[in-house]
Amino acid sequence: MERKHLSSIANHATFIYTELGTSVEHLVEEFEAGWNPEVGDYSRKLMEFCSSKALISLCQNIEERLNNGSYSRFTYDMMLAWENPSDALLEKPQAENEDSKISVNLPPDLDDIPLFYSDLMPLLVNDGPSVGEDAFAWLGSLVPLVADIVNGRFTFETLTAPTGNRLFFPAYDKFLKEIDNCMKHLQKQATPKGVELADDEYILHVEGTATTQRVVRHIEGTSWPGRLTLTNHALFFEASGVLTYDDALKIDLSRDIEHGVKPAATGPWGAPLFDKAIIYESPDFQEGVLLEFPEMTSSTRPWEMHARTILSIIRLHAAREMLRICPPDPTKFLIFALYDELPKGDYVLEQLAESLNKVNIAQPCSAHSILRKMNFSEPTISEIEEKGVNEKRETIAGSENDDKTSLETAINQTRKEEREVVNAKEAIEGLKDEGISENALILMELLKPLKSGFVWFWKTLSWERPGTTLVVIAIVTVIVYKEWVGKAISAGLLVLVAKMIQARQEKLKDKQKEITVCTAFEPTASTRENIVSAQYMYMTICQIIHQANVTILKLHSVLVSRAPKHANVMMVGITGLAILFAVTPLKYLIISAVFHWMIMRSKLGKYMKNNQNERRVKEWWDSIPPTPVRIVDQCL
Repeated sequence: MERKHLSSIANHATFIYTELGTSVEHLVEEFEAGWNPEVGDYSRKLMEFCSSKALISLCQNIEERLNNGSYSRFTYDMMLAWENPSDALLEKPQAENEDSKISVNLPPDLDDIPLFYSDLMPLLVNDGPSVGEDAFAWLGSLVPLVADIVNGRFTFETLTAPTGNRLFFPAYDKFLKEIDNCMKHLQKQATPKGVELADDEYILHVEGTATTQRVVRHIEGTSWPGRLTLTNHALFFEASGVLTYDDALKIDLSRDIEHGVKPAATGPWGAPLFDKAIIYESPDFQEGVLLEFPEMTSSTRPWEMHARTILSIIRLHAAREMLRICPPDPTKFLIFALYDELPKGDYVLEQLAESLNKVNIAQPCSAHSILRKMNFSEPTISEIEEKGVNEKRETIAGSENDDKTSLETAINQTRKEEREVVNAKEAIEGLKDEGISENALILMELLKPLKSGFVWFWKTLSWERPGTTLVVIAIVTVIVYKEWVGKAISAGLLVLVAKMIQARQEKLKDKQKEITVCTAFEPTASTRENIVSAQYMYMTICQIIHQANVTILKLHSVLVSRAPKHANVMMVGITGLAILFAVTPLKYLIISAVFHWMIMRSKLGKYMKNNQNERRVKEWWDSIPPTPVRIVDQCL
């Protein structure tokens, strides 16, 4: 293994010297002319400099290099060298040190890998060296072909799921070949009937053919099977005729109008479609366009983003062909869909937009140039821009350190918070959703503390405890007369913080690891009518109760500091509110609240509304792990 690894690095060095037609001394001299010793990591930076220059030359004729395999071999060896930036890279191959020690992390025991990958293993693994996630993401930051810097780590996780999170050359080479095949396949697709595509419009996906999933369009009481074609501008549906297709219906997705897509639950005559249909709504279609998928199982700167989006769709096609046994999650490959779901994903997209402002799209390794070299798109930039970029061939597109560092920081923060959200949601999945009766019992158990408080309050109001009632009346009278409402609320909030601190000190999260709910007297579930409307109503009720349980369990988790980070935020927030109520007269707070409410309900308020703040609160709430619940048959 060690010998093969050294051989790969030596081959990488040989390719650099051959491709650039220069000597080691010249490369080192050119690198050191702009080297800043304060940056550190001399070997790796020198290796990155040499590899980047060779990569630019390689991308000049990327289609041929993909076909003959030199691109995949060079870029894979480049990742190996990046992980082990030793001096061997910068020496001539004949001077290779036989005693160099380069450690290689092998995949874990194959027994831990799911059985359904057994037939796929020989195509993905060999006895050679492998690369890790950081090297793969670094390559994606240089050239957005096999991966993009924005979602490269998610792509790596998907590709290496069957191989212990290590990428071997057979899998990498196969993925690149599938990308090439997908590009060629999409170029051969027929143009929708009666349609003339724009010069910069390309087919990205086709459904409804003999080799793909069926597509059916529902119009009132009729259904029309046909072919659905997606381009980077529009969606086309061609109804199937006797011998050929009818003229295509165009759904323009590029126009800036109020349009949207939502799932459809019912088809013609109220037939249930469940989660296998969508309806497109826009001012162009009065009743919307209902499409069912019966076989579904579950400036120049904008152009660079456009090109990256096209490449992400092509990578998804390639991954599906490569991993047919276990198809990948499409969201991991589609940039906007991915970061629309991830916590603080909007921050990443903002950083991406800023980084694109400094990308030279005519540079050989940009997404735009790759598509053009692969004959997938036509030139869309002027010769003046091309000439301006040619004067800066020495650098890779998008490799500006400051922009890339900011983008990578945002991506890493998003991935960290995503793991917190995933852990919290996994805990929620642990809550059994067996039916409305069991959820109702859980809710009743969670509301027991409130029930006791309500009973005390009701008895006080009904004068069942005259002494307590008189004390409460006196306290309320004094507070209102002295305008101590804010101080009273402040005191209540501080008591709540004290209770949370007490719960933390008493380690209630360890003493009460879960809430026990007894179902010994659970009533027999009633029979439901087998009607679509009744089923949806039942599901809605169950979901409401389930969400109520989750909300209470999340609050319980925060109160007992099961989630310390969220508990700290909560305590700081409550303390801040306590101080606010303590130092600000309540009448001013009430006036401010009324004014705020009235303004936010006006058109001006809707214009001023900040959806980003709402998103931050939602992401913070989603990342709170709820207290586990265990259902037992016998009450203790």
